[in-house]
Amino acid sequence: MRAEYDFSKGKRGAAIPQKGKTRISIFIDNAVLEAFRARAEKAGTGYQTMMNEALRKYLTEADQPVTETVLRNVLRQEIPEYLRGLTPRSTRTRR
Repeated sequence: MRAEYDFSKGKRGAAIPQKGKTRISIFIDNAVLEAFRARAEKAGTGYQTMMNEALRKYLTEADQPVTETVLRNVLRQEIPEYLRGLTPRSTRTRR
């Protein structure tokens, strides 16, 4: 063994980088974790796999632009509800 080693060019991290997945530590609400564990047990899969799939799905859907079809569907649902909330002045003043 050497008396002294030079770590001036050393980098923190795994000695062998992993491809595809990275080990991290995060804090998850207990209720969320328990729900994923219960669902995973019922489905016969791992809860971490299920959480990863849920996060991946969120990311793919979150970046999608609002299409004309989606916008038309939202407007068809929201405009009638908005109009129901409006009452003509003539019906409010009549007795």
